[in-house]
Amino acid sequence: MKKIQKLLVANRGEISLRIMRTAKEMGIKTVAVYSEADRDAPHVKYADEAVCLGPPPSNQSYLLMDKIIQACKELNVDAIHPGYGFLSENASFARKVTNAGIFFVGPSPEAIEVMGSKLAAKHAVSKYDIPMVPGTEDAISDIPAAKVKAQEIGYPILIKASAGGGGKGMRVVENEAEFEEQMQRAISEAQSAFGDGAVFIEKFITSPRHIEIQILGDQHGNVVHLFERECSVQRRHQKVVEEAPSAVVSDTMRQAMGEAAIKVAKACDYYGAGTVEFIVDEKLNFYFLEMNTRLQVEHPVTEMITGKDLVKEQILIAEGQPLGFTQEDLKIHGHAVEVRVYAEDPRNNFLPDIGNLQTYIRPQGSGIRVDDGFEQGMDIPIYYDPMIAKLITHADNREKAMDRMIRAIEEYQITGIETTLGFCKFVMEHEAFRSGEFDTKFVEKYFTPDKLDIQWTDLELKLLGAAAVELFEKQKNDLRKVKSMQDGTMPRTKWKNRLL
Repeated sequence: MKKIQKLLVANRGEISLRIMRTAKEMGIKTVAVYSEADRDAPHVKYADEAVCLGPPPSNQSYLLMDKIIQACKELNVDAIHPGYGFLSENASFARKVTNAGIFFVGPSPEAIEVMGSKLAAKHAVSKYDIPMVPGTEDAISDIPAAKVKAQEIGYPILIKASAGGGGKGMRVVENEAEFEEQMQRAISEAQSAFGDGAVFIEKFITSPRHIEIQILGDQHGNVVHLFERECSVQRRHQKVVEEAPSAVVSDTMRQAMGEAAIKVAKACDYYGAGTVEFIVDEKLNFYFLEMNTRLQVEHPVTEMITGKDLVKEQILIAEGQPLGFTQEDLKIHGHAVEVRVYAEDPRNNFLPDIGNLQTYIRPQGSGIRVDDGFEQGMDIPIYYDPMIAKLITHADNREKAMDRMIRAIEEYQITGIETTLGFCKFVMEHEAFRSGEFDTKFVEKYFTPDKLDIQWTDLELKLLGAAAVELFEKQKNDLRKVKSMQDGTMPRTKWKNRLL
């Protein structure tokens, strides 16, 4: 069985560094790729070798499949890890890599193709008795027929792009009157974002939670799940806060969701690391949503509670090695929370706030992990996702993990740009989050920009008032002393001694 000797990471930033560190521990040489905007980035300096792909825009650098493969041939690279984003879920890239005789650290191109289409994924898992959200089985473009189906399902419904992701090509329809307009918008947005205007209809779960299951499968048919992650705190349909395990998932529910996730993986002969996402309603019924055929941004929380290095497992699986553990070997140890630190302004609808990291000091201490790809003094490029870092805390239980996160956020010093740290602290302190009683509408229900202003308690306001009165009285007395000195009723030396 051939061992990987040299690994090229076809990505940038924090995920490239994270992958390279594991590779180094395994004795594997690393190659970084970079755009001109990332020439001085930490992941480039960390790698054993580095290759410039081209100008900053992704389509002129990080998305150049043939150039990346050519670099592998020139540098005798025998494996490529795609990270997440960019080419990580591109079946054509995976196929080109394997056809070039290079290990692709990920699933087969066929599995990527099946799960890359939400409709194809639904077809693949439909025969495995997995709970599915009521909806259409195929793409739908006939508006009158679609209206009939929407009435059968019952409003509100969700129109979704088959090739979608990140909230694009997704429209909530509350009633029949707005159906046609929202349908046309969804198709147009899907075509623009993905080059595929296929959409389908699902029942819209009104108070949903987003809970996902991490799975690992080898090339010998063995599949295990590594428990769940709660990812319900989102803005613009994208995650901001994640944790493992979920506060609402019981042992029975966890087992059922884990078994369903394994069935999804087996439906497409999956191997590698993958994530099966479920939507959960207010009664804790769960339904299959989609499968992500790559490493997730939030994978560290799973690593913290299981003690498993998911990147190491990915590399071993790519080499053809069987899993070194069974489902019975996996246990949950404590609780982990992750917040994504974005260069965004929560006071301005979370819009990107690109600039220079004038101050950048990471929190430290027991149970704290920071995955990042920046250093103090660096600029945040405008060309890519504005995530600066992932901040993860781990503790014996959920309350301690949240409290540790608050401490870590307070210690994290970033100036020069606006970040989501203040918002993440707001989440950690909010009663809905601390109680576990929240859903994907957390931001909509509880957050407004003024919540980031200093919030005084009644006691603090009383103490501030008392201090203000005391200061006012002192200033008033001092003015009397000054006036008495000026009109000669108090000797200067006596006034000075009293004032001091």
